Amino acid sequence: MVRGLLRGLLLSAGADKREEVLCQLEKRAREAQHELAGYTDAGDDVLDFLAREGEPATRRAVAANIATPALTNRHLAEDGDDDVRAELAQKIGRLMPSLSKGEADHIRALTIETLERLAADQVPRVRAVLAEEIKRLDNVPKHIIQALARDVESIVAVPIIEYSPLLSDADLMEIIAEGKVHGVLEAVARRRPLSAQVSDAVVSSLDIPAVSALLANPNAAVRERTLDAIIDQAERISVWQNALAVRTDLSVRAIRRLATFVSIELIEQLAARHGLDDETQAHLNRQMRLRLDEAKDSHPTAPSNAAQDDVDAAAEAGTLNDAYVEAAAESGKREVVVLALAKLARLSVATVRRMLLTRSAKPITSLVWRAGLSMRVAFKIQRFIMKLPADELLPARNGTRYPLTDDEMRWHLSYFGVPT
Repeated sequence: MVRGLLRGLLLSAGADKREEVLCQLEKRAREAQHELAGYTDAGDDVLDFLAREGEPATRRAVAANIATPALTNRHLAEDGDDDVRAELAQKIGRLMPSLSKGEADHIRALTIETLERLAADQVPRVRAVLAEEIKRLDNVPKHIIQALARDVESIVAVPIIEYSPLLSDADLMEIIAEGKVHGVLEAVARRRPLSAQVSDAVVSSLDIPAVSALLANPNAAVRERTLDAIIDQAERISVWQNALAVRTDLSVRAIRRLATFVSIELIEQLAARHGLDDETQAHLNRQMRLRLDEAKDSHPTAPSNAAQDDVDAAAEAGTLNDAYVEAAAESGKREVVVLALAKLARLSVATVRRMLLTRSAKPITSLVWRAGLSMRVAFKIQRFIMKLPADELLPARNGTRYPLTDDEMRWHLSYFGVPT
């Protein structure tokens, strides 16, 4: 149509220029339409015309325009371009909180109808965009939330299941029982808050990632008997152990049970809790010593002659100091570091080895402090000798100071029988 009108206006132009001029004019017309489609004051009739006759880019702009009338939005929900419908889904989701009950009935009805159509869109990406926008809303018709929560695509269902306030415990129990989509159980386990009843259902599934997510959720209510059941399984499922150790709702019995099989680091974490009675503290100390003895029995303790000679020579020369131990650590000379720390801290080589074998930053930091060396050396040992991951490193405070108090470091040393 536009092309025909322009031809009529250009009859007087030279034949060789007409096509070029027409193309330029049509291009500018499309650009003008696209720009107009974004104006909130363009007018309902103009926006409706552009939604029906415009190019895909223009229709996307109309779909994103908050001033587009409800009837036009409903038309765009049937648009053949996926990007247009995705743009519309994002806008409708963002408009829903402002769709008050006082809105005109026909506008409200059209908007809900548009929402329903988008929730049933054949393209998962469109449904996923909508789900992400409305996942926290409480004014969306519940049947739409129910449909999205049971969607066959996880990118659609998971956000709704994890966040929607419109899903009841009964809904969640049904979704768990159906188990249609991968990741559903984890989404349920991450909900905040989560009732004890639903937590029980998650644990009963024995889904390892889901139970891990549940344990990491501080707003999940978990019954004591349910935690006991998890602990019974945790001895063989190590990924649950870290999450269990930081739960604040562990009973004394659960703490003692957990300490019988977790790592030295986790026993240390359990022992650092406030309010533990003397009997429980003593139990944790015994478990710590048992684990240390096991580590000692499984590793050789005889130092190499070359390393011993090197450390002895440094001691005689008066160079057994920060620089010496730091250089040894950076070079990965584990045996030299062990012997140097033993000599400087006046401890047996076996004790130093046991402390390194814990792979815990706090005991080794305490050992370096006892040896009279700097926190910089302690950090280098953690990094180059113990090879701790970044999230387990214990850095200096204010750049150079020890991050633990003297009493804390004496307490860590006492685990290894070091006199304080």
